[in-house]
Amino acid sequence: MKRVIFNQKGGVGKSTIAVNLAAIAAHQGKKTLLIDMDPQCNSSRYLLGESAKEVAPTLADYFEQTLNFIIYPKPASHYVHPTRFENLSVIASHPDIGELQSKLESRHKIYKLRDALKELAQDYDEIILDTPPAYNFFTQSALIAADCCLIPFDCDDFSRQALYTLMNNVGEIKADHNPALEIEGIVVNQFQPRASLPQRMVNELKAEGLPVLDSKLSSSIRIRESHEQCLPMIHLDARHKLSQEFLALYQELQSA
Repeated sequence: MKRVIFNQKGGVGKSTIAVNLAAIAAHQGKKTLLIDMDPQCNSSRYLLGESAKEVAPTLADYFEQTLNFIIYPKPASHYVHPTRFENLSVIASHPDIGELQSKLESRHKIYKLRDALKELAQDYDEIILDTPPAYNFFTQSALIAADCCLIPFDCDDFSRQALYTLMNNVGEIKADHNPALEIEGIVVNQFQPRASLPQRMVNELKAEGLPVLDSKLSSSIRIRESHEQCLPMIHLDARHKLSQEFLALYQELQSA
């Protein structure tokens, strides 16, 4: 299973969802790989802590390699690093990855990530890709390489308008590059059940036939503590309501 977490709007919890789903999969005994494609490196820091600043090689090094003809290129596994969590590995991002985008586009390297994932899929039960908040070379590469796309959504009108553009973009990738790509669902993040606007917006999206998942993720100060301590919720506080919501989301995705 190769899952991309994607929304071109920032601040909707992509990295948080990607890391916590990966941590749950690993905790349940599945050999799991998270690939951080965002120059902000949030997923990398979430899993590796301060050592994320020094880790090498990174995804930027992998893409740099693709720009040059090498008789014996390093395999994709060369860029994988273990984390302190059993069964969970990461290909870390680097701020320099953004500077490579124009070179990669001009050299038509859009399928290189798909090639890498075909190689890595032999060694992992689940691969989760965390993408930058933009519809660019890296998110397109991830969508081309993935089996499915999970869309984080916060209940905001700006997010709603961006959602339609996002789904059109995913449909375009499916039509032109990856016919097997499926939208796995829309996961509502930072949900406030007692507020009328979020509930009304969710109901309207469902009425439009959009694939809103039953599992929703609440707002909680504990997620900030999770970020600060570099501990996914399943390891920080497995009994917490938000940990149980992440678990319910993972189980819903597995049963789909």
